[in-house]
Amino acid sequence: MKKSTTRVTVIIVFLVVAVVGYYAYLANRSRNERAEESMSTVQMILSRDLSKDYPPTPKEVIKYYNEIFVAYYNEECSEEDIEALGLKARELYDDELLEANEIGGYLISLQDEVEAGRKKERRIVSPNVASSVNVDLFKENGYEFARLQCGYTILEGGQKYPTTQMYLLRKDGNKRWKIYGWEDVKNLESQS
Repeated sequence: MKKSTTRVTVIIVFLVVAVVGYYAYLANRSRNERAEESMSTVQMILSRDLSKDYPPTPKEVIKYYNEIFVAYYNEECSEEDIEALGLKARELYDDELLEANEIGGYLISLQDEVEAGRKKERRIVSPNVASSVNVDLFKENGYEFARLQCGYTILEGGQKYPTTQMYLLRKDGNKRWKIYGWEDVKNLESQS
């Protein structure tokens, strides 16, 4: 009789520990989900540590850049948010692009551009990065480059304006694709 009482006690203790452990797991998971839900889009974008989680492909670099770009116009951003987003975008830029855009001037220009867009009620919808098969990879002057298009629909004053940007990325010494530059496709077509 003592043997069966001991077994029952062990089973009951095991079940109690399992139930308490499962409850603790659910409570912690719920707390983490609430924390993620309470983070704004801007906070989510800024929380990405590019030193540890850099986008691995040209397409992913442009997708992340688009998240930043869209946040400028579609989210409630303070001047501090715009500056932080601008600094995060600069982490995606090639060294030559950084040199051509001194940080102080870049941030002032960015603030002005976003403010002008807000006055015009500009919003960016449906950024559409070209599929990975449409990425043009090539080598030039000892560097690896990638060229790809991204289409945007811009809403401004109740009107829709489609536009397409051609992005050029260059692989740096750490094997990371960095944005080397971009231009409106209409400008490129008029140069041809």
